[in-house]
Amino acid sequence: MSRFNIRAARSRASGPTTTTGPATTYEGGAAYTRDTRSELLMLAVVNMVGNDTFYESAGARDDRYTTLVRAVAVEHPDWMVEFVRWLRGEANMRSAALVAAAETVRARLDAGADGTPGYSRRVVDAALARADEPGELLGYWTGHYGRAIPKPIKRGVGDAIRRLYNERSLLKYDTASKGFRFADVLNLVHPAPDPAKPWQGDLFTHALDRRHHPDAAVPPPGLRTVTANAELRRAAKADPRALLDPDALSAAGMTWEDALSLVGGRVDRAELWSALVPSMGYMALLRNLRNFDESGVSDDVAARIAARLADPGEVVRSRQFPYRFLSAYRAAPSLRWGHALDRALTASCANIPAPTGRTLVLVDTSASMQSRVSARSQIRHVDVGALFGAVLARRGHLVDLVGFADGHFAHRLARGGSVLRNIEAFTQRVGEVGHGTETVAALKAAYRGHDRVVIVSDMQAFAYPGTGYRLDRRTISVSAAIPATVPMFGINTTGYSATSIESGTPNRHEIGGFSDKMFTMMDLLSRGRDADWPWAPPTTW
Repeated sequence: MSRFNIRAARSRASGPTTTTGPATTYEGGAAYTRDTRSELLMLAVVNMVGNDTFYESAGARDDRYTTLVRAVAVEHPDWMVEFVRWLRGEANMRSAALVAAAETVRARLDAGADGTPGYSRRVVDAALARADEPGELLGYWTGHYGRAIPKPIKRGVGDAIRRLYNERSLLKYDTASKGFRFADVLNLVHPAPDPAKPWQGDLFTHALDRRHHPDAAVPPPGLRTVTANAELRRAAKADPRALLDPDALSAAGMTWEDALSLVGGRVDRAELWSALVPSMGYMALLRNLRNFDESGVSDDVAARIAARLADPGEVVRSRQFPYRFLSAYRAAPSLRWGHALDRALTASCANIPAPTGRTLVLVDTSASMQSRVSARSQIRHVDVGALFGAVLARRGHLVDLVGFADGHFAHRLARGGSVLRNIEAFTQRVGEVGHGTETVAALKAAYRGHDRVVIVSDMQAFAYPGTGYRLDRRTISVSAAIPATVPMFGINTTGYSATSIESGTPNRHEIGGFSDKMFTMMDLLSRGRDADWPWAPPTTW
């Protein structure tokens, strides 16, 4: 575990994001604009496409994202390729990566810049990491630009298909609920099978058969998993207890959704879940804790599930956002998952360093931070702030955790206690000090010679001193609220165009996102090293 180094932190190290000029926040406070790539990065890592935020409608937000992507795609194509690869991979932002890829192609076609060395094709391939995503990208393209598919899309999707289409992905993702089935994608793109995968030609043929002739489609003998799946389905129609064999379920690539649908109410749900658990993926386990409890799975089965959830290797491979564990904790009706989820959350925050010296962590609890991170989530931005604040506070020995809105409150954490319970205790105090965003006032009141300050917020501070929506020479920015020699890190949870934190200057840094990976940059900067774009190797100044 790395530790913040106080002396190195007070250096000329710089981060990737750069502010370029004065602006005002949505609440009238002193703020800064960013250069185009910095703004794109800060928006992309928190952009749940198609979702409203407190200050910005879904349409306006998506339009801003598209405009930024198009500008960068033409001006910085090499950067865009690596950005999209990182966005879909390490940052795990599916929809944002898909939109970025499609809009990159559109922008470069419009600019007449789509020649060699195939940037658009590479961006499309980089954005696709799951077998249903080629269809999703084509759905976006045809929905916005019509049925004519340009060559960069076809070639990039073809590259991804050769990587992603296999027997298990066919069984999992080629369903009637998808707008674009595997066969639809194949018909539009016409990819050649991968020469290194002699079975892939048969897979493509079978995908077409099951789409266009579902009643007559028979899996070729070489597709063993698809064949086993068809045989198990036939057996389950005659006797649903055939689905209670864990080995048969695994060999057939049977998803838990399909198994539940096939049995209806004909077998005991606890028995079925017990048979399914060994072959279920990590995310499937995490999202079904309530179902496990309600079906009455045994304590022995629950213990095996909990062991997988808490396994650090499984957590890393799952690439779940840390807040997913908080969401699961809140959704699960029984207490038997709490310890495992707490350990999983801790493992998912492995990149959050342990600060040395004294650290002030300010978490914004204003009204805008109480909005949800997406329409399909119950997690709020303030929950994400409390999570990172609680983990930082637990990692360090001298961390002051403070919530702020119109006023502020110091929150004492239970030393060595559950991180999840500490988060819940903090969020129960939301609303205690109003609903505004008096960031400067909170900083001035809470700062007591700390070695660094971390602010978790949407960075839409009120003006200070209070001047309504009019700035004058007396107005103090958040960046100027503490001595310039003290490192300040702003963790931006929303990515609005204007930000309260100046960046690109010594000791003032802004990072963003829902993943602990963003703290890698914080650690580099704290050790006096330049933090380049997240996907680039670090350099020293």
